[in-house]
Amino acid sequence: MVALGKIKVMSVFGTRPEAIKMAPVIKALEATPEVESRVAVTAQHREMLDQVLDCFSIKVDYDLDIMDYNQSLAQVTVRVLERLTPVLEKERPDMLLVHGDTATTAASALSAYYLKVPCGHVEAGLRTYDKYAPFPEEAMRKIADDISDLHFAPTARAKENLLKEGFSQETIFVTGNTAVDALLMTVRDNYAFKNPRLRAILSRPGAPFDRAGSTKDILVEVHRRENFGTGMEEIGRALRWIAENREDVRLLVSVHPNPNVREPIMRWLKGAPRTVTFDPLDYPDYVNLMARCYLVISDSGGVQEEAPSVGVPVVLCREKTERPEAVDAGVVVLVGTRFSAITSIVSHLLAGGPDYEVMRPGKNPFGDGFAAKRIVDAILYRYNLICVRPHEFGEEGDGGVRIQGV
Repeated sequence: MVALGKIKVMSVFGTRPEAIKMAPVIKALEATPEVESRVAVTAQHREMLDQVLDCFSIKVDYDLDIMDYNQSLAQVTVRVLERLTPVLEKERPDMLLVHGDTATTAASALSAYYLKVPCGHVEAGLRTYDKYAPFPEEAMRKIADDISDLHFAPTARAKENLLKEGFSQETIFVTGNTAVDALLMTVRDNYAFKNPRLRAILSRPGAPFDRAGSTKDILVEVHRRENFGTGMEEIGRALRWIAENREDVRLLVSVHPNPNVREPIMRWLKGAPRTVTFDPLDYPDYVNLMARCYLVISDSGGVQEEAPSVGVPVVLCREKTERPEAVDAGVVVLVGTRFSAITSIVSHLLAGGPDYEVMRPGKNPFGDGFAAKRIVDAILYRYNLICVRPHEFGEEGDGGVRIQGV
């Protein structure tokens, strides 16, 4: 039985990126007296998800445990619907919160819709308007937006996308991105790495965030489904060329466990000089490693949001991005997956100079560390527990913060 005056909010997520971005929201919900918080995980990713749950000390009420080796999108969707529906029938939350653009996101929103449970979508409104780029994320996000009752848009541009598509302004709140909240909770200039290999790698003399050493560290993390096959081969070939032709570079490569990523990347990098490969790190180790690197090569969505707060340029191996604010701000360069494009821009940025420095921003266009608070306030406003509509990200000022010393 829910206590008088409280609303029950259930958060559901299944992948590592979702967990990272929902962690600040869950902590904010737990700290709100008017809210009874519940957490369900689908475990679309298992070990990678569990790392984040441990990192942020998130208590899980329901673990749907749908993970299966190399599972298809159809299998994920069916399992989420089958296993989340009875949980929602039992709990009957006042609101289900979903995040982002995964199969877990779309299927969870659909499960809520079937039971007429109100749904709130964290990170709503991002668009490329190409349903196959990113695939399947573009379609998953639109499905969740169409079903949701509240839309937590991270930026003004995301809000504009929703308005153009006919969503009511009353349902949209510009909050900033919770990825920035999570990062600001985690990155420290005196951070002690837990991974022993990282402690050895980063033991060179110099300040904690020194990027001017004789060896420039490049963090690599690629995993997108749309790049499986030819795209991943081209990325792997480009990484091999960088390792063999740039003696001033060390590649630090986080290798995703999906066999469509692991096999080609490990094959191309086998025996490559000045290259360190490792399984995905705990979130604190990963973002603190990012903060100490010269640049990042990635196809990730979250990296585009995180890297600006630590002043690290991103070479984005995608044809399109649903986060154009990063490209417009000059903190991300979109290169696609062609070998020649990747090697050319990386070589150019390794030369340093103004083109590199202009990509090291002082502010982050995606957030200021208070997105989770804005989301909780918006939920309270919807249920008349506060009477004034919350301020939106960017209204209080131009927003954006950067880690001190970076």
